[in-house]
Amino acid sequence: MVKFERSVARGLMAGVALCALAGAAQADTIRYWTTEEQPERLAKQEEMAKAFEEKTGDSVEVIPVSESDLGTRATAAFAAGDLPDVIYHTLQYVLPWAEDGILDVETNDEIVEELGRDSFAPAALEMADFDGLVAAVPVDGWTQMIVYRKDLFAEKGLAAPDTYANVVAAIEALHSPPDMYGFVAATKVDENFMSQVLEHVFLANGVSPVGADGFAPLDEAKTTEVLEFYKALADASPPGDLYWQQSRELYFAGKAAMIIWSPFILDELAGLRDAAPVTINDDPTSRDLADKTGIVTRFSGPSNPDGAAWGDVRYLGVTADANTDVAKAFVLFSMDEGYESVLSIAPEGKFPVRRGDADDPQKYVEAWRALPVGVDRKAPLTELYDPATIESIVSGLDSAARWGVAEGQLALASKMINSQEINRLVRQYLDGERDAADTVAAMNDTLSKI
Repeated sequence: MVKFERSVARGLMAGVALCALAGAAQADTIRYWTTEEQPERLAKQEEMAKAFEEKTGDSVEVIPVSESDLGTRATAAFAAGDLPDVIYHTLQYVLPWAEDGILDVETNDEIVEELGRDSFAPAALEMADFDGLVAAVPVDGWTQMIVYRKDLFAEKGLAAPDTYANVVAAIEALHSPPDMYGFVAATKVDENFMSQVLEHVFLANGVSPVGADGFAPLDEAKTTEVLEFYKALADASPPGDLYWQQSRELYFAGKAAMIIWSPFILDELAGLRDAAPVTINDDPTSRDLADKTGIVTRFSGPSNPDGAAWGDVRYLGVTADANTDVAKAFVLFSMDEGYESVLSIAPEGKFPVRRGDADDPQKYVEAWRALPVGVDRKAPLTELYDPATIESIVSGLDSAARWGVAEGQLALASKMINSQEINRLVRQYLDGERDAADTVAAMNDTLSKI
């Protein structure tokens, strides 16, 4: 009897061991493509993957992919039936990949539902809308900003530059070259920076070259307002082919009243990056310029009183070839207990598009505010900027826009932007080669052929 009991016990133990081995064998590895390929950013993503493995037993292979190669690699992998399980990607791919079947739209929408739609910035969800479903899960984003010298505005009693009229009024009051330029406009035709700035300016006045059916002719009156406004910016700028570099250098030297830039300037403004020194005084680590700076993310033209913010949002997409259960669990983890780690990769350019959860609607915003930014020195944004400025930065994503998103024509709008024809024709107008009416006609003719 004893031998029998021992035999049964051994059998049970062996069964338990076999079950344990089977459980271990069932642990899966998923592949995660990310365009955050800088070494320090990769290290943070690998740390997060390790935390996910410790929680679930499933591992994540973090694979860096150059942003310029992402589209072609995804198309080739889809054709071969070898897509990764999850892809971190830009807005431009969301709807085209949903249409092509690269993304598992239903699963991504389920993830958003489980996390809570109300916890996300509305615009980030709207940009990914695909037949009523959210085609990919919004992760982070940023809004383009008018960066301005609020101290000089206060001295002159000027209103914040949140309308065309207020910007022009500030130029008239502050422009006194070469000591101070009223603005530094983007005028270098072959720079994407000019494309981004122009799209923002067009959106602010409610002008878009696309409609629900494709190309939509630009309204002459509204577009003329855009052109005349942009000429006012260019006339208040130094001569030459200008882009992000000159605008940053002049603003950092205290020689520009206003510029348009991305939020990646926020840590540099505070003297935290040696490669981009603040030269407004003799101390390149000074925070004086940050103290004197105001931010506007949404501004309006005369034909669009509601205005617009230009936003860039990044997404996590579970793919059609994914190990769905594990991929879904990884995205849920990344957007919940791992979300602060995601935002910490580059807080100055990763605003939380998920604000919080059901228990604390501002949980992730508050965590983001305290995250350190900078390269050679670090400090939290709350130490560098006042609460109103930080609120303006975050709230821009609530209503951010891009050409073609609302109309379902993002792919066409992207082709128009990438052609740089708008840049070329605007620059010719600035240089006096044709008047506003002829420029609008030339734009309509050129864009209709794309």
